[in-house]
Amino acid sequence: MSVPRAHLSPAARDLRRMTHATLRKVTDDIDRRQTFNTAIAAVMELLNAVARDANADDLRAVRQESLELMVQMLAPIAPHICHALWHELGHRDAILDAPWPPVDEAALVQDEIEIVAQVNGKLRAQLRVPANADRAEIERIALADDNVCRHVGDLPVKKVVVVPGRLVNIVVGG
Repeated sequence: MSVPRAHLSPAARDLRRMTHATLRKVTDDIDRRQTFNTAIAAVMELLNAVARDANADDLRAVRQESLELMVQMLAPIAPHICHALWHELGHRDAILDAPWPPVDEAALVQDEIEIVAQVNGKLRAQLRVPANADRAEIERIALADDNVCRHVGDLPVKKVVVVPGRLVNIVVGG
């Protein structure tokens, strides 16, 4: 894709990440595992994501890339319909002549991840934190969340358990 990553909106980056993650999975499913049903299911999930954001103008180029890659991913399974869809997407050549697309590893990089925040083991918030956040930063973000603060209240924090990339659990006692 010709649009630099820095110029993409967060929604476009998420769709592009999902597109290339799906391409990686489908490549493995078809090539190594030969599990066509899971390849089709992965493409269906991607199609639902594309349809969900169908009216967003800032996603036009990413949506086009996603549609083209979906057609290429399904071509080994349903070649005739994919040939027709390939032409509908604006290509003049046969889809069988198109090389298998490479996964763009840069598209798979996440700037932020979602983790859960618990208070005494009970889910209290879903937090977006920088992907490279350390334990102290994750703890600070969790303790600043409104819903977490409401459940902690005036109780003293006894312990904070941080599992990077997964969760933060705040143990309070009274």
